[in-house]
Amino acid sequence: MAGSINKVILVGNLGADPKVGNTQSGAKIVNLSVATTDTWRDKASGERKDRTEWHRVVIFNPQLAEIAEKYLHKGSKVYIEGQLQTRKWSDNTGAERYTTEIVLQNFSGNLTLLDGKGDGVPAGGNDVFSGAPSGAGWDASSSAPSADLDDDIPF
Repeated sequence: MAGSINKVILVGNLGADPKVGNTQSGAKIVNLSVATTDTWRDKASGERKDRTEWHRVVIFNPQLAEIAEKYLHKGSKVYIEGQLQTRKWSDNTGAERYTTEIVLQNFSGNLTLLDGKGDGVPAGGNDVFSGAPSGAGWDASSSAPSADLDDDIPF
């Protein structure tokens, strides 16, 4: 294999309102806590069981940070694409600690709001916000069919 891929896809619910902070240079950073839950039925007892995993998500992309701050709240259902990153830090006792997070950087990462209820979230949900710079990607206005399209296809 010529390369490698570091990509994480999550669909889950926020466990708390987004925490908004700023870097020393003033750039906005948003921290999210996202829960994903697996559900199954125990074969022996027939009892329904579930297991919830909690994921730390950090948004460094200014546009996505703005959307997250404005539209997301505790319980919001989201689709997130990002990359795993592990960072090292020292706690109050000086011990080295490690944290692994899903990171949405400036030019990568996606955030999709899956529920469109309340607090000004655009109606209909499924609003995709990409980490790609504006102008990149597909533009619906440039791919619309021409009104004077004339072809001889019989169907």
